[in-house]
Amino acid sequence: MTVDLFAGVPVRDYAAAIAWYERLLGAEPAFRPNDTEAVWELADHRYLYVEVLPERAGHALQTIFVGDYDTRLAEIAGRGLEPATVETYENGVRKAIFRDPDGNEIGFGGGPVE
Repeated sequence: MTVDLFAGVPVRDYAAAIAWYERLLGAEPAFRPNDTEAVWELADHRYLYVEVLPERAGHALQTIFVGDYDTRLAEIAGRGLEPATVETYENGVRKAIFRDPDGNEIGFGGGPVE
């Protein structure tokens, strides 16, 4: 069974959002289907996209679970972004939460430290 995922993030300012998400994700959008959307491919058939929807901006909650958590956070910091909060759950799972200019929450999760 194939599973494709398009996780959307509503934003107010298209240019500001693209600049911020390029810093967060370390790449330009994979494609721009129109003048109000930009799409990043996170893994095969798994996408994060921003869309200009001012009335809904700031309400997204997305978590991207990665196998290279520490490396990923260091790379993001190297591009000038720091998490708003960092959490470690009782089972050792870690989560760093970033907030875009509209207040949307984009988290990166990682497994327990071995």
